[in-house]
Amino acid sequence: MAAPVTRGTVHIVGAGLAGLSCAVALLRRGADVIVHEAARFAGGRCRSYLEPALGTIIDNGNHLVLSGNRAALDYVEAIGAAGKLVGPEEATFPFADLKTGERWTLRINEGRIPWWILSRARRVPGTRVRDYLAAARLLRAGPDDTVASRIGGSGALFDRLWRPVLLAALNTDPCEASARLAGAVVRETLAKGGQACRPLIAGDGLAAAFVDPALALLDRHRAPVRFDHRLRALDFETERVGGLQFAEGDRIALRAQDRVVLAVPAPVARMLVPGLEAPTEFRAIVNAHFKVKPPPGTPPILGVVNGMTEWLFAFADRLSVTISAADRLIETPREALARDIWREVARLTGLSGDPPPWQIIKERRATFAALPSEEPKRPGAGTQWSNLVLAGDWTATGLPATIEGAIRSGNRAADLVLAGWARYRADRPVRKGAEDVAQSH
Repeated sequence: MAAPVTRGTVHIVGAGLAGLSCAVALLRRGADVIVHEAARFAGGRCRSYLEPALGTIIDNGNHLVLSGNRAALDYVEAIGAAGKLVGPEEATFPFADLKTGERWTLRINEGRIPWWILSRARRVPGTRVRDYLAAARLLRAGPDDTVASRIGGSGALFDRLWRPVLLAALNTDPCEASARLAGAVVRETLAKGGQACRPLIAGDGLAAAFVDPALALLDRHRAPVRFDHRLRALDFETERVGGLQFAEGDRIALRAQDRVVLAVPAPVARMLVPGLEAPTEFRAIVNAHFKVKPPPGTPPILGVVNGMTEWLFAFADRLSVTISAADRLIETPREALARDIWREVARLTGLSGDPPPWQIIKERRATFAALPSEEPKRPGAGTQWSNLVLAGDWTATGLPATIEGAIRSGNRAADLVLAGWARYRADRPVRKGAEDVAQSH
């Protein structure tokens, strides 16, 4: 562990992945950290909990990491949880079409040259080699371009590959979503070949992979995590934040060398920081969990087209479904959702009968809407106040609201804190010792 870069304290507000990754990055470089979290748990949207209706631990939502997500993989390695992300040895993605009954597996070769598109056995059924070349247009997208304006919004390849993949990554209908953000996803995954596209899931739950080991690391380094500690206001001075006001009158005065990382959701940040521009439009996600043992042969991850279900995840004791951009389903009764989703799951897995014990989780504002109009609203990590830094997947990471984006934002915030401390030390006058003063006369 490196020697502390300063005697200041970093107050990280928010214990989601942005806040936790920032804390881990700072701890590894010798900083003193305190984490403040409004809830009674860490992880934000990336968490696990015991679901009474099922009698088992489930994730708040299903999340997929790709082998090209270097920040996420470096983070889990840093907290000692690298073995918690599991997946196939190759970049393979099974799909099923609920309308036609067809099934196929996308098999992306390891290197950058995409020879897999030359093989009918590896590419999407009903597509031609030249169909895939249009993806290059996403890499050259302008700020106002949508996915549909760059690669079209119909056809076999769009319906069976681009729509499900980009819908999951952007949580926004690809026809209206930012082509620039879609291009960023493609550039870091498909454009790098199968080595960057292997799907990885947290087989033992999101908490075991991303949250609990980080909390254990903070505990070992005596970095407090204060749960149920909601920030009510920031005390702004001319050029800095002078203090943190928490609920029930608790106030922390900040010293000159102390720093604040605000790693909270965009709506909360906008309430706390005057004049902050941030995304204002959001999209929902619906997750369904069924307590049933997956039949033998059920793939760990199954992409689904022409159905309500979009991705089916098979865990040891349950089947889980994720539906992105699910605003249309928010007002649908949970019982009706469970019945309709189970009907599709039964067709996909060969199961039958009434739905097993289930739980439906609706996240009304799960992520910011990845629209061309929302992207310019995403602020950078730095602010006009010298000791205040922002973090969160809604900040200007260059990626959509993903685990990778959240962790990158935490790393960026940590870098800015350290850079600010370096400037602080350089600007401070050097105090000479008595012997130095005597020699100068």
